[in-house]
Amino acid sequence: MLVLENPVRLHPQARQQLMDTIQANKIPDEYGLRVGIRGGGCGASWLLGFDIPGSTDEVYNVEGVRIIIDRKHLLYVLGAEIGYEPGGFTVEKETTQPQTV
Repeated sequence: MLVLENPVRLHPQARQQLMDTIQANKIPDEYGLRVGIRGGGCGASWLLGFDIPGSTDEVYNVEGVRIIIDRKHLLYVLGAEIGYEPGGFTVEKETTQPQTV
């Protein structure tokens, strides 16, 4: 799959929270925010966490944040918007309800 633009968007609050987390936890530069989905008994849920890219990953620079997405997940994550609320990060996609992750 060819994705010419960033497949996900970051709300300003989410971007700031990610930058603060990276700095506060001294997360090394080779890490990025992995965005994906995880299957489960009640359907899929969003996956967010810091990780090192692997051979099946695509890496994007979204507003200064390194985003890692497994190629198998690109169709599912394409168009998602990552936000931040006091309870944690949220992921919204037009076809899904907002979820706190």
